[in-house]
Amino acid sequence: MPALRADADGAVAGYNSTGDDGSKLLTDYIRAAMHRAKYEILEDDGSFYGEIPGFQGVYANAATLEACREELEEVLEGWILLRTSEHLKLPVVDGIDLTIKQPA
Repeated sequence: MPALRADADGAVAGYNSTGDDGSKLLTDYIRAAMHRAKYEILEDDGSFYGEIPGFQGVYANAATLEACREELEEVLEGWILLRTSEHLKLPVVDGIDLTIKQPA
């Protein structure tokens, strides 16, 4: 699948995740990124640690695996919003590129 790019208005050329207008792009991106998550149990306290390789600074730690997964997803969402607001590049995940092109 070729990389997809959103323009400044949020339109995504060539993207059609579920037969709609591409409004599920962000949801699909988050879901794909979360599928890359790696988890481990920390020996010192038995809590769970999770991170997403390729997403620098996106990690979570919680008492249960489910709580760790939920926290990791929240961290990922905030990370995406921050990087987008600062016009920083985001990793392409499963062919989904959330990079917002500047208007010409």
